[in-house]
Order: sequence, then C-alpha cells, then structure tokens
Amino acid sequence: MSEKDVLILAIESSCDETAASVVKNGRTILSNIISSQIALHTLYGGVVPEIASRKHIEKINQVVEEALTEADVTLEDLDAVGVTYGPGLVGALLVGVAEAKAISYAKKLPLIGVHHIEGHVSANYIEHPDLKPPFMCLIVSGGHTHLVIVKDYGEFEILGRTRDDAAGEAFDKVARAIGLGYPGGPKIDKVSKEGNPNAIVFPKAKLEDPYDFSFSGVKSAVLNHINRCKMQGEEICEADIAASFQKAVVDTLVEKAVKAAKEHHMDKLAIAGGVASNSALRQAMKEACEREHIRFYYPSPIFCTDNAAMIGVAAYYEYKKGVRHGWDLNAVPNLKLGER
Repeated sequence: MSEKDVLILAIESSCDETAASVVKNGRTILSNIISSQIALHTLYGGVVPEIASRKHIEKINQVVEEALTEADVTLEDLDAVGVTYGPGLVGALLVGVAEAKAISYAKKLPLIGVHHIEGHVSANYIEHPDLKPPFMCLIVSGGHTHLVIVKDYGEFEILGRTRDDAAGEAFDKVARAIGLGYPGGPKIDKVSKEGNPNAIVFPKAKLEDPYDFSFSGVKSAVLNHINRCKMQGEEICEADIAASFQKAVVDTLVEKAVKAAKEHHMDKLAIAGGVASNSALRQAMKEACEREHIRFYYPSPIFCTDNAAMIGVAAYYEYKKGVRHGWDLNAVPNLKLGER
C-alpha cells in the first residue's frame, strides 16, 4: 500500500441491515459485509424497530471484525471511521453510531458522520471510475424519492421530492394488498415479469411542480381495483396488477428524471437507492437515456440496497474536505438531504 492510500472503516445500521466495509481511496472496496434481517421481519410483514435494534447489537462487532479480516487490515491501518447517523430508525442508527465512536475513541481516529441518502448516491462511484459530479440523480428507496443535481461530492440541489409515499413504500403496500408479502419491491419485480403491464391503466399524479412525485394515488387506485374485483366476484390477476402498477410508477420516475436531465443540460443521469435495483426501472431508464443521448449510471443490486461500502465512499469525500465529527455526534432519524 502506498503512502497516500486512505483507508476508511464504514458502518451502516440505519434499518434492518448490519453492515461494515473497508474502502480504499473512496473508490476501491476491500470488503463489504452485510448481515440482513429480512427473514426475521418477514414474519411481521415489515421492519419492527425494536427487533432491528436488538439484532444490530448482536451483530455489529462480528460484522466489523469480518470486514477487517476480509480487507486484510487491522484497526491500526485505518485513517478514519465513517458511520450513517441519519436518516433511519433511531434505535438502529444509535447502535452504529456508538460502535463507530468507540472505535474512533479507542484508536484516536477521525469520526465522520455520513448522511444515508448521500451514501446511496455515492454507491454509483464504486463501479464507475469515470463518474464525477456534476450529474443528475434519481434517488428511489423505501423512505425517499428525490430528484437531485449532484453539484459536487456531498453537495446537492434538490429539484423534486415525493409529496406523500416514497416509491419503495408504495411497492411494499401494493405487494401486501395483492398478497405477495414483504419485502414488496423484489416480489413485485418478479411477479410483474409474468403479467401484462398494459392490462390496467393506473393513474399518474399530475403536480404543479413538474419534478415532484406522488405515489399515494396510484396505490389507492390499486386497492380500489382489488376491492371492486372482490365485490363483483371478478378474478384478481396478481401478475397483471403488479405489472400495471409497476409500469405506472416506472413511467413516472423515468419521465421526470429524463425531463430534468434535459432541461438542466445534464448528459449524465444516475439512479440510487433500493428501488434502483428494480429491473423494469433499469431497463426503461436505459432505453430513455439512449434515445436522449444521456449516459446512464446505476450501481449493482448489492450496492443499491443498504450497505456500508457506499457509506465508506461518501465518508472518503467528506474526509478529504476536512469534515470531522465530535463525540456529540448523535443519531438524527429524520435528517433531510443536504442537512448537516
């Protein structure tokens, strides 16, 4: 390892994944360990915060040790510790923050708090060495739907956001309504492949602000369609409903993101967040970007869902800027994008 290599240990525990990663120079992932709790929360049809927090406490030391072992480094080799401090579930976030503080304090390492959503955006840097700001980014996850201009590393201009449900939240609720269960996103993605996306025309919200999103209407339309079928004794085709709902959401996301890129003269468009691993969204965005001569970037599915590698990448750019946090760093469950 050369003199100037910067090694960062990153920790992520904002929801139901306990994750740790060692990142070199902001772009090279030496390890990426994720302990998922999906099986545990499936029993309850969604994430139970109390259970998530307890599981993080059980797993965190183990995950950090594994990340160091896989990267073949020790705590002595590190230059800094990065950790997600918001947004997320407060109990879950606190576990990661406490762990990062303890390591940072014991080894006298700089502590860097990372915004979870900035982490998702930074996931795009992992596999695309040529991607540098500025570019347009569509962030779609269980809790967030944002359309932003990434002006510089860690610097964002928000063009649009959801007025109600996030895209991922709508996927989860519709999946539950048609009996697919949790987690909704991957299940709808899978079932949709067997359905006809043009079987039912679900509405797309029209808002005054062309870059804002709203998904509560399409979700309600799906529930109304299911209730009407039940009342009239009609057969409910889950695959058709899933495919038609997915099409309505994907069309909206693609139209707005591409429109924003063109209007702001951006020739690079990236997607980020859990829903960015949806195959229909990737395909539709790819085709739309090709038509408009926009370069399209997206992370591998493993870097779309919550992971610590993306947190390490974001932490590196904060570290380079001289950002350091004190022992008063706290979990901020409702941290907004762009807030520090």
